[in-house]
Amino acid sequence: MNSLPDVGVVRIDHVGIAVPDLDEAITFYENTFGLRCAHQEVNEEQGVREAMLTAGDDGARIQLLAPLRPDSTIAAFLGKKGPGLQQLAYTVRDVEAASAALRARGLRLLYDKPRRGTAGSRINFVHPKDAGGVLVELVEPFCQPAGETS
Repeated sequence: MNSLPDVGVVRIDHVGIAVPDLDEAITFYENTFGLRCAHQEVNEEQGVREAMLTAGDDGARIQLLAPLRPDSTIAAFLGKKGPGLQQLAYTVRDVEAASAALRARGLRLLYDKPRRGTAGSRINFVHPKDAGGVLVELVEPFCQPAGETS
């Protein structure tokens, strides 16, 4: 029996795609695949403009990420690899507990403490060298108090 703590993965949250031009990419995904842009924001801390696109009501999303500045991680990704798949994200119940459980399994995480992600979520990343070459994002969604809306 495995005595390691549960990571608490709930579902696949989104797939992140690095793009050089967010507006152009949104138009492409809407016009080509019929996706709908459900959310856009600027994340200064991460150095990105981002958009979440949906295909239906199942909750899985595509995240488009465009650099705000040349020193951002997304700008570096685009410079090294070009546009394309950048990350796979899982929804977790508790990002701190998930991070601790993965560290207990010997995996490296990019941040000591969670950071702010899309729409007020809390996030951390598993180093791609420890996850088969895939940058894995852990997402604990923001939960609004009852009666509040965004």
